[in-house]
Amino acid sequence: MDVGCGLAPDSITFAASGAHVTFLDIVESNVRVAERVCKQKGISNASFCYMEDLTSLDGLSDFDAIYCGRSFINAPLELSPMEAQAILKHLPVNGRWIELGYPKVRWEREGRLPETVWGERTDGGAPWVEWHDLRKLAYLLAPATFETILTLEFHDSDFNWFDLIRRG
Repeated sequence: MDVGCGLAPDSITFAASGAHVTFLDIVESNVRVAERVCKQKGISNASFCYMEDLTSLDGLSDFDAIYCGRSFINAPLELSPMEAQAILKHLPVNGRWIELGYPKVRWEREGRLPETVWGERTDGGAPWVEWHDLRKLAYLLAPATFETILTLEFHDSDFNWFDLIRRG
């Protein structure tokens, strides 16, 4: 499942390569764009979910992996655990949580801007962006527990990548 799929370039590539992907977003037009692109590319192993509220997730099955390509960084961390818990209901033990975000070192390098201002700089108009690290992810995902497979800052510490396996 691609949480906060946006225009979904990563997950469209995953689906085109054979993965069964569910595109999920709180912006309905993003889901519809992903749906149109998949149709044009002949991708039939995809499903689409507009998350109007948390009950929109009720009909979803379990997933081997949940991919958050910059989705949970676009809301204040203290407002996100309820959404994360609803999504985690669909990630069984041994499932992967993969997240792409921005590291603290980038936030510091760019002047420790308020999250509302930093969103303009990093995401070109996002109303909110904050940095994430393993501590913040543990808070977001608790009480579920995860084993860290990979944590990586890359592109001159502009981005960070987390690959976690659910253990409990």
